[in-house]
Amino acid sequence: MENFTPLSSLLGGALIGLSASILLLFNGRVAGISGILGGALSPAPGDTLWRLMFLLGLVSVGAAGVLIRPEAFSVGPTRSVLTIALAGFLVGYGTRLGNGCTSGHGVCGVSRLSPRSLIATATFMATGALTVFVVQHVLRGAE
Repeated sequence: MENFTPLSSLLGGALIGLSASILLLFNGRVAGISGILGGALSPAPGDTLWRLMFLLGLVSVGAAGVLIRPEAFSVGPTRSVLTIALAGFLVGYGTRLGNGCTSGHGVCGVSRLSPRSLIATATFMATGALTVFVVQHVLRGAE
């Protein structure tokens, strides 16, 4: 566990929770990134600016982080471009299948005790753990 950073993780989680709460309180919207991005790509009249600002904030804060502490981003991809593309496709498919993503269900839905979000988040976590096990122990053992 060489990358264990409890204080940074705690601060990051608190900031995610705070931003999700502010968006819900002031805009009445759930901070589900897939829904925000989907709504920005197929906009409804009068519903675009906040989505674009939210997405711009995500990208710009990430870019600022790279500029301020580039060593924190030194871990690169350990898989091929094809594997990463396939993983991205599967995540997108799962997002559509689950009617939301980990931020919408896991952060916002669980905090509201939504039964649908509790089930979706448990499914995300179990599927992720099973996938890591299969990739690391089953597929790697077959090499």
